[in-house]
Amino acid sequence: MAKHLRNTLPPVRPLLPAVALAGLLACSGTGGPPASHPRPATTVNEAAVTTAPEPPASEPGALGDQLAALEAALRDPAAPQAGLPALGRAELLAYRRLAHHPDWLPVALARVPGATQEAVRRNLAAQLELEALTPPRTSPPPWQVAPPLAAADLLSFYREAEAATGVSWAYLAAIHFVETNMGRIHSPSTAGAVGPMQFLPATWAAYGHGDIHNDHDAIQAAARYLKANGAPAAMDRALFRYNPSQHYVRAVTAYAQVLLADERAYTGYYNWPVLVRLTSGEVIISETGVQIVV
Repeated sequence: MAKHLRNTLPPVRPLLPAVALAGLLACSGTGGPPASHPRPATTVNEAAVTTAPEPPASEPGALGDQLAALEAALRDPAAPQAGLPALGRAELLAYRRLAHHPDWLPVALARVPGATQEAVRRNLAAQLELEALTPPRTSPPPWQVAPPLAAADLLSFYREAEAATGVSWAYLAAIHFVETNMGRIHSPSTAGAVGPMQFLPATWAAYGHGDIHNDHDAIQAAARYLKANGAPAAMDRALFRYNPSQHYVRAVTAYAQVLLADERAYTGYYNWPVLVRLTSGEVIISETGVQIVV
């Protein structure tokens, strides 16, 4: 479990699931926190294990074609909402295949339109940085996983925090994505950090207002914490205070840069499921159970 660099107060500490290894709608608004967000959760230990559908392409050119098609589909504002989770899952697995074979990148990129090539590079870079930060587990973690709030609601929370602090919405979304897969994971870290942005209670007492488990409140607190540590002018330093690992800083930055280049990439990240690397392979954890993917 990664630790945050200490300031004068105990810092937040992230759960750091292999979310981005497992991490949009044009929305605005600054409404207050929802009164409640009951979301049924499934404990992984009680979940059934099922077999995943067809894997991504097994050669670099075809994988590049898949990534190009998936990036385009997930960024299409006319894409049917009902199909987005399946597209997000397919995109995550395609990036995982590329992360297993990073030497495929040049051939895969040759099949990707120039406008999205940088996104592919950065998504692969983030995957590899988080792999370096989080070693594989021997078994699925006992996390509770539940559906996230609506994508538009979360985006409005990031925008509200940006307006209040100057910290870019894209960095807040990227942190939320890496920490708990945008609020899907409802379990404390081994260090005792809790909530969708993974705060220690003492840090929350200084920067948080409201409910540490509430996505809106936690996102606002994360923005205040980052600002207190140098953001947005010194974003790398602020991220390092959030988690003292250059792997973490580079991964969050890579995802944020993808979002800043094209906000529509948010739809893809929002629809990526929780993926965990095991020594025996990889599994996807959802509210319905555990699915073996490799």
